Amino acid sequence: MKVAVYYNNRDVRIEEMPIPQIGDGELLVKVMASGICGSDVMEWYRIKKAPRVLGHEITGEVVEVGKGVKKYKKGDRVFVSHHVPCNTCHYCLQGNYTVCDTLRTTNFYPGGFSEYIRVPKINVDRGTFVLPENVTFDEGTFIEPLGCCVRGMRVAGFRPGWSVVVLGSGIAGLLNIGLSKALGASSILSTDINEYRLKKAKEMGADLALHPQEDVPSKLKELNRGRLADIVIVATGVKKVFNQALKLVDRGGTILLFAPPDPDTELSIPGFSFWREQIRLISTYAAAPEDIEVAIELLASKRIEVESLITHRLPLKDTPIGFKLVAEAGKSVKVIIKPNRTDQ
Repeated sequence: MKVAVYYNNRDVRIEEMPIPQIGDGELLVKVMASGICGSDVMEWYRIKKAPRVLGHEITGEVVEVGKGVKKYKKGDRVFVSHHVPCNTCHYCLQGNYTVCDTLRTTNFYPGGFSEYIRVPKINVDRGTFVLPENVTFDEGTFIEPLGCCVRGMRVAGFRPGWSVVVLGSGIAGLLNIGLSKALGASSILSTDINEYRLKKAKEMGADLALHPQEDVPSKLKELNRGRLADIVIVATGVKKVFNQALKLVDRGGTILLFAPPDPDTELSIPGFSFWREQIRLISTYAAAPEDIEVAIELLASKRIEVESLITHRLPLKDTPIGFKLVAEAGKSVKVIIKPNRTDQ
């Protein structure tokens, strides 16, 4: 089968490897769609494990079922999670599934940018979900990133009526905007340096979409009847954006670190004002099975519309072009690779 092997953002090669052989309790899935995540183009994050086949936002069709598998059959349309928790460790029992060691080490093989993947037994057990009939393969690639947003809102304790600021309007920011709208936010303000993405932010439900060099605090107070935001979601890893978040969060509010900063980045907070104004600073990483289930329901019920976020659909041979589009962050939002597209 053909796979796209990542060496770096500018060197993604189409290579051949054997179709995986599955064992008892496993599945072989034909990959129909695989989204390129923003984390796939973070070289400091990915380069240390290169070369490898990336791709974790996948949907496909079951083509082979291992002995002992009862829940799935050949022909099922599925979404498969790459990371799944053990459900028994200290962290899982506390509800902190996404810091579980098992979750951080599980994966399907070889990666979503390939024609087929082998789904290990543990991923079959708690990380494979049948796609609802009204969710397309392409829409299903949003399940994992939307699940991450669901997880963020869960740990933040989001409540209907909260005012929301989303800093960064890439795919993570846009999904957080859509989710905030679906959950009943009273107002949503977003920022980005890219005019194309600001337009998309408005389409997803932002009341205001601003360039960060504008007077964002004043505009926020105008929108929010004199108040700052109940929650500020930092959807980009740029340090100065975090510093801006400090100026936008209201008393008793929450700053949610959604995007990962560079590992060398050190963040500073004004200790006295955090104490006096009772600001919460929390982070979120990945999605647990319960978050995936909520994300699927949000897509199936059409409470969040994602079709308009798909800007490019490419065959596997054009995966290098897809990585270039996502890395440059120009007029692209969601780039989907179609490993089994018939015209490639």
